[in-house]
Amino acid sequence: MKEVMLMNASFLIRFKAFMIDYIIILLYLVLLFIFNVFLFPSLQEFFNGSLIVAQFTGFLMVTFPVSLYYIISDSKIGGQSFGKWKMGIRVVGKNGETLTLLHSTFRTILKFLPWELSHFLVYRLIYIGVAEIPFTYYLMGGLIYALIFAYILTSIFTKKKQSLYDILSKTYVVKS
Repeated sequence: MKEVMLMNASFLIRFKAFMIDYIIILLYLVLLFIFNVFLFPSLQEFFNGSLIVAQFTGFLMVTFPVSLYYIISDSKIGGQSFGKWKMGIRVVGKNGETLTLLHSTFRTILKFLPWELSHFLVYRLIYIGVAEIPFTYYLMGGLIYALIFAYILTSIFTKKKQSLYDILSKTYVVKS
């Protein structure tokens, strides 16, 4: 079996690719805002009732579509997200292969875990009102920041420039 040498993408290149992708995400969020506020304001009622319904609605409107973008674009179906394409990088498995949809899903779940945990926490903080904040909420906030810092620091300082979610999912971000 012929081994292919792949060059790992630096944190800076990965960050630039993410920022390009984030512009697309921000455009989606602006459209979602216009859709919810001006075209179908009745959708806002989903956020005024049950905490579970509000959180699930937020997940369906924001987290799920953004996750799908990365799942599809980083898998065999898309090959690379728009930001990764512009920066000349892609996500591969341990043998340099393009990710399957399942592998890309697992990686994306790990990648966005701090984001979704922060949504979970914010919804609870909104619903708590003026009551005392439970200690577990402080712990969750600490976990969120610990994961974010671990993701960033591992992608800067590991030999193969892998973020913690890349290490756990056995993936690499490489130059195309």
